[in-house]
Amino acid sequence: MTVKLTDQEVKDALTALKGWALKDGKLCIELEFENFISAFAFMTRIALRAEKIDHHPEWSNVYKKVSIALTTHDAGGLSAKDLALANAIMQELDR
Repeated sequence: MTVKLTDQEVKDALTALKGWALKDGKLCIELEFENFISAFAFMTRIALRAEKIDHHPEWSNVYKKVSIALTTHDAGGLSAKDLALANAIMQELDR
């Protein structure tokens, strides 16, 4: 079973994750891209990374905007898996 992060661990993680916020117990970010193709290509790259780490985001795409919410359902909140995926997302944005 995956271990839920403590409130302090979440707080510490948020200081390192620029643009992310805690909403309703989930780690969230709203991203805007140049166009739909760029947004969808980004989602495809993240989908491949998410599959490799076996942790999948809650997300949506409307035109050039992508909304992402991360949580670990079996932990009842945020876990190290969410931080790993958030960091992978940030790495992809930095490319």
